[in-house]
Amino acid sequence: MEVLIRAERAEDLKAIATINEAAFGRVEEANLINQLRHSKAFIPELSLVAENHLEILGHILFTKIKIIDSLNHCHQSLALAPIAVATMHQNQGIGAALINEGLNRAREIGYLSVIVVGHETYYPRFGFTPASQWHITAPFDVPDEAFMAVELVENGLKHVSGMVVYAKEFEAV
Repeated sequence: MEVLIRAERAEDLKAIATINEAAFGRVEEANLINQLRHSKAFIPELSLVAENHLEILGHILFTKIKIIDSLNHCHQSLALAPIAVATMHQNQGIGAALINEGLNRAREIGYLSVIVVGHETYYPRFGFTPASQWHITAPFDVPDEAFMAVELVENGLKHVSGMVVYAKEFEAV
């Protein structure tokens, strides 16, 4: 199946919400995406859809986050969340295509790293490793192996440590 990965458009919003609601079995992620679209954390170029013959099959969102170190220095990064693929199109590589394209686009526009909370056997194939290796911590309880980071450029997290600060919109999820 040929899949086009592109930035979301206004006409995609309903399909994006539907896919997220079905994938997560609840409305919170769809609501989060809508709230993030109106926040300073939103980057239009990094809200991507997977499309096949005008049908939206999946969506991924990367938003701005900060990593605050012990000296209160702020380091910019991105959060990968959420990602969803239409139920009948899962396990066909669409999620992987969204992640790979998203990471490439994030690198191209100058971001150095991405943080994700996710399955410890899925995300390592994209280069993610536990964020604890950089002494980066989550602002909530999460298993070490599920809180991961990836450097988009060599040494993208060199001299970076501290706690991740997500956009306030994430607090509702």
